[in-house]
Amino acid sequence: MAKFKLDDTDHQILDMLIENTRTPFTDIAKKLQISAGTVHVRVKKMEEGGIITGSSLRLNYQKLGYSFIAYVGIFLHKTSQTQFVLERLASIPHVTVAHVTTGKFNIFCKIRAKNTSHAKDIIYLIDDIEGVTRTETMISLEESINDKKRLMHSIFKEF
Repeated sequence: MAKFKLDDTDHQILDMLIENTRTPFTDIAKKLQISAGTVHVRVKKMEEGGIITGSSLRLNYQKLGYSFIAYVGIFLHKTSQTQFVLERLASIPHVTVAHVTTGKFNIFCKIRAKNTSHAKDIIYLIDDIEGVTRTETMISLEESINDKKRLMHSIFKEF
């Protein structure tokens, strides 16, 4: 697949959208002194090229009552069960991220819960999945860094 070419205007558009994905194209156009149609066409091309793949919504989980975060390392009986276990994990809505990993765990996932009792219930659901031999849980005391913007800005500087 050919590398998508971004010019300075594309970078500036992406920088503004990274800061706030809901920024109206007319506001971007005014800041860059181009037409809103130009912004629309460039964003559409970046979507079609796979550079932009949707937009995100960030929630304040604490205000929603889900401030408890834990990371669960999952050990499998056989690595051939990985896909089966991932499919079961996907059916547990409180499992928000799952990675197939090398090293100590076969799968490493992040869960969000209301409190320790709720987290225990979620971990028990994970433990009950066929093929899971055991889990190891780490409680997050604080989510200190959760900023994808810095990485995106850094990547665009490389182009």
